[in-house]
Amino acid sequence: MAKYAFFLGCIAPLRYPGIEKSTREVCKALGIELVDLKDASCCPAPGVIRAFNKKTWLAAAARNLALAEKEGLEIVTVCNGCYGSLFDAAYELAENKELLAEVNKVLAEIGMEYKGTTKVHHFAEVLYNEVGVEKIKAAVTKPLDYQVAAFYGCHFLKPSAIKQLDDPENPHILDDLIEATGAKSMPRKMKVMCCGAGGGLKAAFGDVAKKFTEANLMSIQESGAKYIIDVCPFCHLQFDGVQKDLGYNIPVLHLSQLLGLAMGMSEADLALSAHITPVTL
Repeated sequence: MAKYAFFLGCIAPLRYPGIEKSTREVCKALGIELVDLKDASCCPAPGVIRAFNKKTWLAAAARNLALAEKEGLEIVTVCNGCYGSLFDAAYELAENKELLAEVNKVLAEIGMEYKGTTKVHHFAEVLYNEVGVEKIKAAVTKPLDYQVAAFYGCHFLKPSAIKQLDDPENPHILDDLIEATGAKSMPRKMKVMCCGAGGGLKAAFGDVAKKFTEANLMSIQESGAKYIIDVCPFCHLQFDGVQKDLGYNIPVLHLSQLLGLAMGMSEADLALSAHITPVTL
């Protein structure tokens, strides 16, 4: 059985408990053991902390990486932002020993050290590369007849030069995972456009962020999709939370929730009542 340190991040456990529960249940069904990463903090958010003070960002990320390293485990997360922050930090610290030494001086103040060995994975990456589409299909007990829009977000695929998961401009990983449930991933324009929330834009320039979201919603509606399937709680929050203001009503599900449905989880188990945009199945 594959075993990973489970990095929850902030938004999923605080705002969307169904994402956490469905991830745990889906992983259990697919033979993946998730170990809670005790004492983990915010990743921290790559578009905010890193923009103001890179060394603070690295030290905070390294602390999380060190917690997993101490357990001898690689990290898996369900959030693009957490994935982007932790993956990028792990990469930089592995490539730059002088930088690692500087960060460890900071960690030493709290009695910690990071040796630079932790690998970081996204939930969708693990499903695609480690579990495989065929095993997921075999685990489906309730095939779904949905037309959906796959929403990749920014940090899942990029920076593509170091992640090398998929074609960053015309990806297929998420589409393939979606269609393993029986659902159809609808082709559309602007497939890899930002949701609008990242990089502090949502907090500083909310109206501008909504314009990005509206452009995505328009493209999704034109495609004929009836649901949005994301792989990031922050994208999830943006789409779920601002649709009413923009005149849209397209239910949003995290990939883990879609897979949970296809594996027989109930609406109550998926905590769909916590969603702002009503989810009708």
